[in-house]
Amino acid sequence: MIQTCFRRIEKKYLLTRTQYYAVLAGIAHHMEPDAYTNYSINNIYYDTYNFDLIRTSLDKPVYKEKLRMRSYGVPSHDDNVFVELKKKFDGIVYKRRITMNADEAAESLVHSHIDRCDQISKEINWFLHTYNPLPMAYIGYDREAYAGIENPDLRLTFDTNIRGRSWDVDLRTGTDGFFIIPRDSVLMEIKIPDSAPLWLSHLLSENNIYDVSFSKYGTYYQQMIGAAPIYLETYGGELIYA
Repeated sequence: MIQTCFRRIEKKYLLTRTQYYAVLAGIAHHMEPDAYTNYSINNIYYDTYNFDLIRTSLDKPVYKEKLRMRSYGVPSHDDNVFVELKKKFDGIVYKRRITMNADEAAESLVHSHIDRCDQISKEINWFLHTYNPLPMAYIGYDREAYAGIENPDLRLTFDTNIRGRSWDVDLRTGTDGFFIIPRDSVLMEIKIPDSAPLWLSHLLSENNIYDVSFSKYGTYYQQMIGAAPIYLETYGGELIYA
């Protein structure tokens, strides 16, 4: 069964490689690799022409929402992708998603209407009709995922090679893009329905690991407008100078 609704707390941490290896050692007796522990995630973020949604999000309001299309790996035309509506209110993240084939999803979002009658599709259509969003950025990364042994709802993920592009903004056109954080950095996320276990809090404290406010799409947007440093090496290894 594909999970369609999520409610959880999400905390993010930017790690050095030394901290990353320390966390891996510290979780060894408490967590195990997820069923699909290593995989590539690709996203298309939809926004207004003036980037109103991400600009609002970066102001850290109590409530914010965004729409993205997501695939695991590069989809062909008839492979399934997720269309996801993600909201955050008062520190709690709510995610609702549907599956569609890649061609159908791209066509539906371009025309701002999903021809379905289920509740999540109705909510996505409301978003589409309200904001008339466009595909504004591709964000991709490689993920390593773990789940709690005693509490499978506790998830911990490590994202590397985080990259973005504003050309060929389509999941079907590959995974290249500029790195948006240094290649030796690791973005860790803790996802849990409530508070983190004590052993994990101690592990973070012992390694001087503290949560940060970080948005992959937001960081890429800030690089686009010149408010954050740009890492000119692309995922394919080519150096491109702006």
